[in-house]
Amino acid sequence: MKFLKLFLLLFIVQVNAQQGGMWIPSLLKGMNENEMKALGSKLTAEQIYSINKSSLKDAVPQFDGGCTAEMISSKGLLLTNHHCGYDNIQSHSTVEHDYLANGFWAYKMEEELPNPGVVVTFIVSINDVTTTILAGTVSLNEADKQKKIQQNIAEISKTFKKEAWQDILVRSFYDGNQYLLFVTENFKDIRLVGAPPSSIGKFGSDTDNWVWPRHTGDFSLFRVYADKNNRPAEYSKDNVPYTPKHFFPVSAKGIKENDFTMVLGYPGKTTEYLPSYAVEQMVNDLNPARIEVRDAALKVQDGFMRKDQAIKIQYASKYAGVANYWKKWIGERKGLIKANAVGEKQKFEVALTDKITKAGKQAEYGNLLSDFAKNYAEIKDYAIARDYYTEVVLRNTEILSFGYRLFQLEQVYNSKGEQAFNDRKKNLIEGFEPLYKYFNAQVDEKVFEKLIDIYSKKSPQQFLPESVKGINATQLASDVFKSSKLTSYNGLKELLSGDTKTVLEKLNQDKGFAFVKTIAEAYNKNVAPKYDEINLRNIATQRTYMKAILELSPKSARIFPDANSTLRVTYGKVKGYKPSDAVVYTPFTYLDGVMEKYVPGDYEFDVPQKLIDLYHAKDYGKYAENGKMPVAFIATNHTTGGNSGSPALDANGNLIGLNFDRVWEGTMSDVYYSPDICRNIMVDTRYILFIIDKFAGAKNLIDEMKIIYNQPNTPKKAKK
Repeated sequence: MKFLKLFLLLFIVQVNAQQGGMWIPSLLKGMNENEMKALGSKLTAEQIYSINKSSLKDAVPQFDGGCTAEMISSKGLLLTNHHCGYDNIQSHSTVEHDYLANGFWAYKMEEELPNPGVVVTFIVSINDVTTTILAGTVSLNEADKQKKIQQNIAEISKTFKKEAWQDILVRSFYDGNQYLLFVTENFKDIRLVGAPPSSIGKFGSDTDNWVWPRHTGDFSLFRVYADKNNRPAEYSKDNVPYTPKHFFPVSAKGIKENDFTMVLGYPGKTTEYLPSYAVEQMVNDLNPARIEVRDAALKVQDGFMRKDQAIKIQYASKYAGVANYWKKWIGERKGLIKANAVGEKQKFEVALTDKITKAGKQAEYGNLLSDFAKNYAEIKDYAIARDYYTEVVLRNTEILSFGYRLFQLEQVYNSKGEQAFNDRKKNLIEGFEPLYKYFNAQVDEKVFEKLIDIYSKKSPQQFLPESVKGINATQLASDVFKSSKLTSYNGLKELLSGDTKTVLEKLNQDKGFAFVKTIAEAYNKNVAPKYDEINLRNIATQRTYMKAILELSPKSARIFPDANSTLRVTYGKVKGYKPSDAVVYTPFTYLDGVMEKYVPGDYEFDVPQKLIDLYHAKDYGKYAENGKMPVAFIATNHTTGGNSGSPALDANGNLIGLNFDRVWEGTMSDVYYSPDICRNIMVDTRYILFIIDKFAGAKNLIDEMKIIYNQPNTPKKAKK
């Protein structure tokens, strides 16, 4: 009977074990720790996050502000995605030494390549400072409240106790209902150690991006250097490899379906608690606008890249960046529609309204939904105009984005005077040089033509300047690119040479600058003020809405904070899924699939000859599974952009995979997570080790890691 009771208890715990959520690592004790153990974890909350002892969080830095990485040796060896290191690999590449095409491996530390500007950030501690940050804000209107909060953040950033080499970061959680302070260490001497060729690290490229099954070896290796005291330092030949507080053993033991997985990383942004009105607007209006603009830009760039290798190298990183969210938004929209996210949000709102009524909280929370309905109806056209402006002018047409930065320079003169103007001008001249290295006027002219045509026709007409309505985009593009100095770095320097008066005169006589100015001034007058006004109301309403959810939900409710580029823990299981009727995806892929997709000479699906040879010889070293070479796997971990490069860990905290993507059908997880269909995609560590060892021959790196292999069976002694 006792056994039966225990079995039933364990069964209940297992059944109720939840997946999904992006949890703060310092707050895992209790519910999260129990859930993880029910899913198979052998780790304690203290092993994951500790201030006083070495813990898993010490091995997981943020990489270059937008990705995650992990330490995999005692000598500062860092693993992240190939696409996270892509711009650095690109910067070292030339037509003669094309590391994108051929890969790069440092067989000695002296061969490692420095990467100026790259920063790797470690979390030292996480501290709740909510009371301090919200002090003096209760009676203020929204604009003044935000100003006071920023003042409080600035003050505590100055006074909070830390070491001289450490930094302070304060972030808002639960839509402004909680504030946490992070003590960090920022390392700035980061050197490239290894990267497979793009035919491995980017295999499948844009066709396979966001989809499963996947066969991409999406990894690269860097090394963190420190001063002789093991502290952060700028690049110096005298620096030494950083000794991390913790690094991950790398598992070559393999995994199976339903195994526990945990991912640590820095997810960028989610909006899980948006009201139905916001999600409906995203699905019907905003995502279609963004998709349309990027689709047009990508088609132009792709046409040039396929014909010219130099342009392909020049635009590789930019194209990947544009394509990434273009495809994500397409999948997100489809997923939200399929999951009936708007309808599910509406059900939640009905239930919350009922809780508000029963709790007698109508005075505080009773108008939330009607306020949302009014605000989102009012902001709609302004939000659409904002997205078209952002996508066309600021992000995807380079000559316009260059011109906009010069427009900002003019605004600096108008608001702050000549000295500030000259300081900004000097910085701009220096900052523009690397941008023009990857700029091609011929490509950008065609992008300009396509995108301005969309902007003039699709952006809400009531906000556009008359000169842009019904414009001949082909003629305008020709005129601008023939005459504007913005088409070259030398031209830009010429525009910015001379005294302030001369520079301003030259800028306003330039056709490219003048066109950007016309659009920007119209946007700043007709769109931005009203959008900001309504959005500020929405921010305040969203904060109160979140407060209501936190206050009125039961203690058992899994209310996790939205992602905000801070360290989070997510956990789940290795698991396949069913995306549609009669289609079932298993959770593992193998090198066989690479060869099935292989198209000789294709820029997305070509395969290096050496990899082909290794495959045919079945020369997989210690990394095979039943004679096959594992490549990637999927699990139910709740991830998003920023989790690229995140470590996937087993039940004991060993590295089993490297997170690099999500499945297309589940990209709506930024807004609405479903454990039935949301899956993250990871490179199997066995494939990473195989590429480093057998493909690259980088035994120096293999020897540097702590690798856990399957223990061979000990043969039984024969009976005498």
